[in-house]
Amino acid sequence: MTGVLGKIKITPLAAESLGVRSMCTLVETPDVSMLFDAGISLAPYRFNLPPHPIEFQTISRLRKVIAQAADQASVTTISHYHFDHHTPSFEDWVGNWTEDGETARQIYTDKTVLAKNPKENINATQRQRAWMFNKTRGKHAKAVEAADGKTFSFGNTNLRFSEAVVHGTEEPVLGWVIMATVEHGDERFMFSPDVQGPMAKRTAELILATKPQMIMLGGPPLYLGGFRVDYAQLEKGIRNLESIVEAVPTVVLEHHILRDEDWRSKIDRVFARAAEKGHTIQTAAEYAGAENNLLESKRKQLYSDQPPSEEFKKWTKTLNNKVIAKPPI
Repeated sequence: MTGVLGKIKITPLAAESLGVRSMCTLVETPDVSMLFDAGISLAPYRFNLPPHPIEFQTISRLRKVIAQAADQASVTTISHYHFDHHTPSFEDWVGNWTEDGETARQIYTDKTVLAKNPKENINATQRQRAWMFNKTRGKHAKAVEAADGKTFSFGNTNLRFSEAVVHGTEEPVLGWVIMATVEHGDERFMFSPDVQGPMAKRTAELILATKPQMIMLGGPPLYLGGFRVDYAQLEKGIRNLESIVEAVPTVVLEHHILRDEDWRSKIDRVFARAAEKGHTIQTAAEYAGAENNLLESKRKQLYSDQPPSEEFKKWTKTLNNKVIAKPPI
């Protein structure tokens, strides 16, 4: 791994560059181990295709990685209530790879859960999911506390949460998220999931004001350009990203941006700006010393190059059923 931190250890566990929808990260200091956004998902459909068997094999493997990391952590965070950022308690073998109750139990039982406020700055869908979390796995946690705008101390480590910021554009259609900063001594690591660039001016201002030496950042959703997200909004995200890579020595760029196979060429000016400053932009996989494994953006190619078995094809015909068995992978 490369980076500028000595006392704060960053271990990416699941991410788009590792083959799934996630930003799950283990952050360790001499005082505390924290599991950030312990969720993981697959796109139920992309290019009009369900996940390929290789995607299911990957989410199955990374679920185990997250469970093992949860055993080390005493604190878990939930930046918002999308299922690629927290683990639900229902059974789902398509999008979330969860066994009824058991998968979430491994992550949250006896943990201090620092989460997005379930009642303020939250849309209806996420409010419902937050309520369900607190009624199920949340009740088995050591504590569940709304973290928006608060600071928590663990020995010489401070964990600071931002105010709620928009999930993407200035119009909070997708709701709000909270960013987190881990401070130990003069070191600062910032975790900024689903800010999508950031596209919002206020979010960019908060990041720059924090002055992290390293940030894990959710980039703009280039793959949605022109039909779900205006190109003008994406351009705002890219411009704000330029400012961030100019100011922050190590940027781990992840999530929505990597769902576009041509993501790197579309932000070549961002890489140029970082290079001018001698700063680094990496994916989570690259930071971990692994190769990028952008499975979702390559789903059509996976089906072409490695056609699934007849048994798997038969299973896909059950996807409209209310109860779906684990896929034959």
